[in-house]
Amino acid sequence: MKFIYKDSALIPDASIQKEAQTLAQYVKHMAEVAAKTEYTDLEASLLLSSDAALLQKVKDIYNKKHTINLKYIFVVGIGGSNLGTKAIYDALLGFYDNLRPGYFPKIIFLDTQITAYLTQIPALLETLSSKEEIFVHAISKSGGTTETIANLTMLTSMLEKRFGEVNDRMVIITDEGSAFQKRGEELGIDILTMPKTVGGRFSVFSAVGLLALMQSGVDVVELRRGATDMRNRCLQADYTENPAMISAIVAFLHNQQGKNIHDTFVFTPQLESLGKWYRQLLGESAGKEGKGITPTVSVGSVDLHSVAQLYLGGPKDKITTFVYTQADNSLVLEDSSRYPLVPNIEGKSIDQITHAIIGGTKAAYLKAGLPYMECVLEKLTAYELGAFLQFKMCEMMYLGKLMEVNTFDQPEVELYKMETKKLLSL
Repeated sequence: MKFIYKDSALIPDASIQKEAQTLAQYVKHMAEVAAKTEYTDLEASLLLSSDAALLQKVKDIYNKKHTINLKYIFVVGIGGSNLGTKAIYDALLGFYDNLRPGYFPKIIFLDTQITAYLTQIPALLETLSSKEEIFVHAISKSGGTTETIANLTMLTSMLEKRFGEVNDRMVIITDEGSAFQKRGEELGIDILTMPKTVGGRFSVFSAVGLLALMQSGVDVVELRRGATDMRNRCLQADYTENPAMISAIVAFLHNQQGKNIHDTFVFTPQLESLGKWYRQLLGESAGKEGKGITPTVSVGSVDLHSVAQLYLGGPKDKITTFVYTQADNSLVLEDSSRYPLVPNIEGKSIDQITHAIIGGTKAAYLKAGLPYMECVLEKLTAYELGAFLQFKMCEMMYLGKLMEVNTFDQPEVELYKMETKKLLSL
């Protein structure tokens, strides 16, 4: 992954260097955390991608539960329990599901309660001949997440009506010692635990993401390798070699200047879920104590025809990160004579056209005085996605330190959960 900012971030290098000096001790602390083997620190998610014992536990469950005719993997969880998994799955596989109706296995994500969606599941199950064709991931750190338990209860009932007892086709992923773990053990369901110090939005390289991705065919070894390589880059004391530190500083300094919106503008539509993963990461990590940066997600080039007018002609309150892949030029427009309406596209690849649009967008941003950074993925691979995810998680640790907030808690989220349970008790 390439990180580009120098000519477009609109922040002097001297200002970046000054802020980097304030992070010197924290960089050292993060490097010390990454060298540990125990998950004792708030930044302990840094250990996940190189934790060999964790990977072996996931492989053990995979080998125990794997069936050659697996068709549908249900991931029941919300927020950090599914957004990272969905980001990777959609980027590599899920975005293409409608174009590959006979390709299996597929992941079905159950997060928000949608009656119209849930009522379609029994018809899907009728197309299956055996419970060996399904597998369920029930994911909740505490086990007390209303949305997750409601969806899990409904799904389990549907599965049992179709196949009978299905506990052997399930895994529960939760905190060690949680009520969810205890209930799962009572039911004879396999358990994978996650470190208590790793919050949901930092958990994609834990069992939360690894098992479902492994089952779907994603190369999790490459995913972890990309994350580990990027982690090592993002722990460099020299800020010029540390893309996460620079990205955090640029976002922080623009926020200090009144730019309180950070738009992740992806020019690869299958990365929209990646933008939504980052939306949670930034929103929950930095939005507290009256401070915050509002995360938005735009998709190119469709949103150039919906919100670009606002971005270019509206208030200058945004910092943007463009995310896209390098061109592979494999699909070429060989003949434009049928619709000779747009000049200079014949002989161009689809990616050449896309990159011309990206280049035009960046030029327009600079002319409008809009700051931006770029993350360029070599290709859409597990390695590159692992690198991007780890880059952003490290960035968030630095950003929280600069903003002087606790990056790792989300106290106000608990408010809606408590009020929800009060209303359900009536």
